[in-house]
Order: sequence, then structure tokens, then C-alpha cells
Amino acid sequence: MRSIGSSQADPYSATAGAIAALYGPLHGGANEAVLRMLDQIGTLASVPAFIKGVKAGEGRLMGFGHRVYKSYDPRAKIIKRVADSVFQVTGRNPLLDIALELERIALEDEYFVSRKLYPNVDFYSGLIYQAMGLPSEMFTVLFAVARTAGWLAQWEEMLADPEQKIARPRQIYTGAAPRDYVPLDERSLQAV
Repeated sequence: MRSIGSSQADPYSATAGAIAALYGPLHGGANEAVLRMLDQIGTLASVPAFIKGVKAGEGRLMGFGHRVYKSYDPRAKIIKRVADSVFQVTGRNPLLDIALELERIALEDEYFVSRKLYPNVDFYSGLIYQAMGLPSEMFTVLFAVARTAGWLAQWEEMLADPEQKIARPRQIYTGAAPRDYVPLDERSLQAV
């Protein structure tokens, strides 16, 4: 929101861009990715094989790990309790048993503990949204709704700042070192 808004784009465009940036499965779309993972696992009996595959680099444990929280995400503890309350009303989602078993194994397995992969807020939120009958394509929108007031306040505050400048994200190139140019007809497939 701030990066887009720094170009003095209108609040609608900046908000749409912020939601689009949030959408990916490694951020705001993670709860939807968790549901796909749980569906893929399918049964409690399949959990050990899935865990073995993750440890072998053949998949990813979605809804675990966080850039800031390097231990159990405190929001995940709260939302797990909320899930219990929701399922008392809506009926228990069979995917919950798979989720609970994944959590149990990950919290006891040195592979996950050493990598600080603990459940995050996304691990249970998709199950709650699904239990409430919300379509999965709306999950990111629901995630963004709670953030929108803050985004707009920051957008307005930023534009009111006379010293505000356009955001220019910095990056450091870490690719290949400078190389001599080789004409196309002199290149071989082995050199690529």
C-alpha cells in the first residue's frame, strides 16, 4: 500500500495493489494453501508419508513458519481455540484431525523445530473460513479487510507529509559476475 501510494496513486489502486501483493500462497493466500495441502494428504494414515516427503524436499508444510515469529505464533494459539468454538457450532471438519496430527509431529520433530517451523495464524484460519461456508477465493479478501483501515490511514498520512518521496525498493545483485560477451552463433548449449 505504501509503495504504490508513494507514487500518489489513488487509494483504490493502492488498496487493490496491496491486496494483490498479499494474495500469494506464502502470505495472505497461505490459509487457502493449507486447505489444499490438507486435502492432498487426505487421511490421517497419509500424514507420516507426507511428513517424510517434506523432509526429503518433496513438498512444503504450509501454515508453518513466520518471518517474525520464530516460535509458536501467538495468534495461532488464539485462532486454534477459536477453531474449536467454531467447530462446536458448525460440526467438526475432518481435515482438522489431519491438521492436529501435522502440528503434533512438527512440534516434536527436530527437523521442524531446528528450522523454527511452528504453526502460524494461517494454519487454522482456512479451516474456520471453510467451516463458516466462505468460498476459498474470498480468504485473502477477508484477511485484507481487517488491514484496510490501517492501510488507508497510512496512505493518507504519507500523502500529507511534505517530505514524502516515491518508494524505491533497494536491492543488491548477487548473480553472476561480469562476463565477456559471446556472439550468439559462437555459443554452445553446454556453455549455458
